[in-house]
Amino acid sequence: MRISPGLLLRRAIVGCSALATFWAPGGPATAAAPDTTPPAAKAPVAEAERLAFTQRYRALQHGGIVRAANSSISCRSSSTSTRPHGPVRTAGTARATAPTCPGARAGGPAANGDFDMLYIDVDKDPNTYNSSRAEVRLPKGARVTYARLYWGGNLRVGEQKPPKDNGRVLIAEPGGAYKDLLADRMVGHRVAHGADAFQASADVTRLVRANGSGLYTVAQVNVAKGRSAAGAWGGWTLMVAYEKKAEPLRHLAIWDGFEALGPREGQVVPLGPIALPESVKGRVGLVAYNGDRGSKGDSLAVSTGPGAPTVLGDSANPRDDVLNSTIGGSGPAAIERVPAYSNTLGYDSDVLEFGKGIRRGGDQLAFRIVSQRDAAWIGALFAAVDAKQ
Repeated sequence: MRISPGLLLRRAIVGCSALATFWAPGGPATAAAPDTTPPAAKAPVAEAERLAFTQRYRALQHGGIVRAANSSISCRSSSTSTRPHGPVRTAGTARATAPTCPGARAGGPAANGDFDMLYIDVDKDPNTYNSSRAEVRLPKGARVTYARLYWGGNLRVGEQKPPKDNGRVLIAEPGGAYKDLLADRMVGHRVAHGADAFQASADVTRLVRANGSGLYTVAQVNVAKGRSAAGAWGGWTLMVAYEKKAEPLRHLAIWDGFEALGPREGQVVPLGPIALPESVKGRVGLVAYNGDRGSKGDSLAVSTGPGAPTVLGDSANPRDDVLNSTIGGSGPAAIERVPAYSNTLGYDSDVLEFGKGIRRGGDQLAFRIVSQRDAAWIGALFAAVDAKQ
């Protein structure tokens, strides 16, 4: 969503020096031990304004990482409730005609601040006020080695949601019933720029390993509805690492934190040294909040050593507008989502291929995300990179 141009902001980088240990060849898969305490017996986890990015999972194995994701809130479908009065400004460009909700959902260049926003609720359960679905698509014969659910959004819009509910959601496996899920690590929670933003996460390895591929449903993400200058936004992402002997040997890693992306900030942290193959192949996924479609200046770059980094992009994510309210993916077929809105109005969960142009035979790896205008938060990152053999 658009915030005052004088405040529009940030250059930032995702990374942490602890990531260097991930790249040691032959290291075993590691992750935090799953929490088996019943939800009713747990105390709420603590909150912090910022969480430095840390490694959540690492492995060197034959396999990869897939993810399912969806937004939890969207614009109202009624044209009378979604048209602001007078000229509006979206993506830095004044427009005489306000966008329509159907046009935005279909992929039009609209921002969440243009609309009165309402919960997505697909489960027909009167006990939930928001719910959405997305597909985990694992290769046949794959074994799940780690899975983690991330959820977050804005608590302050036309209403103020209570932060005490930030660390709790409901999740249902394909064809299954809801299970109460509590965050198992500190929750990021920051009030800034008119928004009240948070992200929480929890280990769901046992659930995904037992149920495999299919549509997972996540409900009761603590996001606010309504309309304000800060806008309503929020959603969830399920990252799943897997092992399959027939696939290439890959470095797999998941990192998470909760970082506001501020003005003129930027740094690069190398994830190495690492022995990369002559032709580097891989993919990177990111989760971010409050990016706007059409607001140029956002980019995600990868470098493998000295020299200019390579800016990533694809048909869904232009190289100069990667935080563009999309749930993009790579591969021959997109994952199934219910609903499957093209413009998610403030929630990004993207997967980008390295493609051509990556420096050959490098000995480092670093990811850098930059934006010059949007007020946004970055919440999680994963990488799956072919290993040198």
